[in-house]
Amino acid sequence: MNDPVIVPFWLAVAVSLLASWALLERLLVPGVRWFFRRRLNLAIDELNQRLDLRLPAFKVTRRKILIEQLTYDPQVLAAVEAYCAEEGIPHKVAMDKAERYAREIVPSFNAYLYFRFGNWLARSAARFLYRVRMVYSDEAGIQAIAPDSSVVFVMNHRSNMDYILLAYMAVNRSALSYAVGEWARVWPVQQLIRSLGAYFVRRNSGNKLYRRVLARYVQKATQARVVQAVFPEGGLSRDGKPGEPKIGLLDYMLRAFKPAGNSDLVFIPVAVNYDRVLEDRSLLMDYRAGDQRPTRRQIIGNTLGFIGRNIGLMLRGGWYRFGYAAVNFGTPISMTQYAAQNGADFTGSPREKRVELVKQLADEIMEAVGGIVPVLPASLIAWILAEEEGKTLSELDIKTRAYQLMDKLENAGAHVHIPRGDRSYTIRVGLRMLVLRHIVEEDDLLYRVVPAESKILRYYADSIAHLID
Repeated sequence: MNDPVIVPFWLAVAVSLLASWALLERLLVPGVRWFFRRRLNLAIDELNQRLDLRLPAFKVTRRKILIEQLTYDPQVLAAVEAYCAEEGIPHKVAMDKAERYAREIVPSFNAYLYFRFGNWLARSAARFLYRVRMVYSDEAGIQAIAPDSSVVFVMNHRSNMDYILLAYMAVNRSALSYAVGEWARVWPVQQLIRSLGAYFVRRNSGNKLYRRVLARYVQKATQARVVQAVFPEGGLSRDGKPGEPKIGLLDYMLRAFKPAGNSDLVFIPVAVNYDRVLEDRSLLMDYRAGDQRPTRRQIIGNTLGFIGRNIGLMLRGGWYRFGYAAVNFGTPISMTQYAAQNGADFTGSPREKRVELVKQLADEIMEAVGGIVPVLPASLIAWILAEEEGKTLSELDIKTRAYQLMDKLENAGAHVHIPRGDRSYTIRVGLRMLVLRHIVEEDDLLYRVVPAESKILRYYADSIAHLID
C-alpha cells in the first residue's frame, strides 16, 4: 500500500503541461481576455469621439458570432434548401458549404490594428511613394449626412494603392470595409487584410448559394451602418479610361434599402489619380495582349526591373518619389432623395426592372466620380504630348498649350492640382516625370515622345480625356 508509484519522466512532463494549460485556460486566459477587451472598448469609445462616422456595433462584434448569424440567416437557410433540391445533395452538406462561405467572407476587424498599425502603414507607404494631396472635397455635403446613415464610398480603380490611399485619406472619417478579390487570399496577407475589416469576394462566381451568402453579408453590413468602399469597375483600368460599372455589390445593398425606413443609404463619389501608377506597364502588357494574359515570368521580370531602376535612382539622388497622388471627395448621393426624385423602387420592382434601376444609378454615380478626377501634372502634360504625337515641341510650345488647357479645365469645373500655386512649376514637374521615365525625350529644351512609349503616354492622357472632350 505504501510502495512508491514510479511514473515515467515523459508522462510526468505531459501531465504537468496539461495541468498548466488547464490552469491558464480556466483562470488566466479569461482574465487576460477581459483586460484586453476592456482596453479595446475604451479605445473604440475614444475613437468614436473623433471620427466623423462612428464605428457600429456590427463592425466590432466577434467574428464567430457574425459567422453564426450569417449562416443561420433565414434567407441563407432558404437558399440552402433550394440548393439541396437543385443539386440533389444532403442538407448537412449544403449547410457545411454555407458555413464555409460565411467563414471565407466575414472579416475579423481589429480596431487597434486598423487605427494603429493600419493607419501607420497606410500613411508611411503613401507618403514614401507619393506626394499625397486632396484637391477637392465637398465637406459641407459630407458633414450634412445624417449620423444614422449607411455610407458607401464609390471609387474609380487605378491601382492597388487605391486601398491604401483612401484608407489614409479617410482615417479621420471612419474605418473602411473593402471588398477584396481572391488575389489577397494568401498567407499571411489574408489574415492581415481580414483583421483590417476587408471581406473577400469571388469575382464572377456562378454559385447561387455563395452569392446568396455574400449578398446577405453585404446587406447586413449596410443595414448595420458599416462604412464601406467599393470599386464598381470591378478591376484596375487597363487603358487609363474610366470603365463600365458592374452593379453586383450595389445591387446587394439596394435590395434591402427601404426609402421609408429610419436610416438613409448614402453614396459618396471618390476619385483618385496618380502621376505614376505602380502597375502601369503590367496593366498595359495585359491590355496589348488582348485575351492572352502576360506570363508569371513577364510580370516578375517587369516588377524586379521596376524595383531595380528606382533603387538606382535613389542611389544617384535622382528619385523624386512617384510624383503626386490625389483623392477627391464628391457630393454625397442620398438614396432617400434619389428614390423620391426618380420614383425608383429598388425593393418592390421585379428583377429586370431593379437591375435597370441599379444600372442607371451606377452610371450616374460613376459619372459623378469621373467629374471629380484630379488633373495632375503628368496627366496634363501627357495629354498635350499625346495630341501632338510625332511632333517635336519646345518648352514654350508646351507651356502655351498647358496654360490654355488648364484654363479650359478650370472653366469647365475640373479640379486641377497646381503644386505651390505655380503653373510654370506644374509644367516642369509633369515634364520631369515623363522624361525621367524615358517616355519623353528632351534635347536642348525640345521634347518629343519616344515612339515605343506612346501607349503608356496615352494611358495617362486618357485618365483625364473625359474632362476635356
